[in-house]
Amino acid sequence: MSRVCEITGSKVGVGNNVSHSNRRTKRTFRPNLQTKTYQSEILGRSVTLTLTARAIRTLDKYNGFDGYMAQVRNVRVREGFSAAATKLRNEIVKRLAKQA
Repeated sequence: MSRVCEITGSKVGVGNNVSHSNRRTKRTFRPNLQTKTYQSEILGRSVTLTLTARAIRTLDKYNGFDGYMAQVRNVRVREGFSAAATKLRNEIVKRLAKQA
């Protein structure tokens, strides 16, 4: 499993540990990734994603997975979405278009 959020695209960062004597050693900054399962009413199935804590809060703000995917713009999809998340979003948009 790669350490990348499927919604925001945040991944491992690199930097330096700096000691009191100002010596520098390489270190990594890992994102706070959680595996979360959402129930999609539009798709009629559950969806499991690897998300950062920040992305989970964002999905909760938009009333869950379906609400977020329905409201997110296409420009945002190209920035951070994984291929699987993009595919899910496209399915949701198609089903919403059929319902309307």
